Amino acid sequence: QVQLVESGGGSVQPGGSLRLSCAASGFTVDYYAIGWFRQVPGNEREGVACISSDGIIWYKQSVEGRFTISRDNPKNTVYLQMNSLKPEDTAIYYCATDIIRRLCPPKIDYRGQGTQVTVSS
Repeated sequence: QVQLVESGGGSVQPGGSLRLSCAASGFTVDYYAIGWFRQVPGNEREGVACISSDGIIWYKQSVEGRFTISRDNPKNTVYLQMNSLKPEDTAIYYCATDIIRRLCPPKIDYRGQGTQVTVSS
């Protein structure tokens, strides 16, 4: 059974940092593309970062240089390190995959419940 569980969200001040985790089960994270997405209620979902099976990484332009996606194969977990956070980064963040595509972006066939990130002074 495919399962994705996000954690690590919270409230931080502008300029702060958070590290989100996406713990996977039912498949191996280094075999498929895994993406991080975010959504503000009432707005469209947007892709934030993605890592392909061979390690090719993509970032949304507005987070490049501030966010880092990485993968820990033994832990079967994908991370999103977020630095220099801005109020416009506030959203629900979730990881997703389709366990089909090895290149980014994946279809959002499987996703976690999401974790709230709030950036506010």
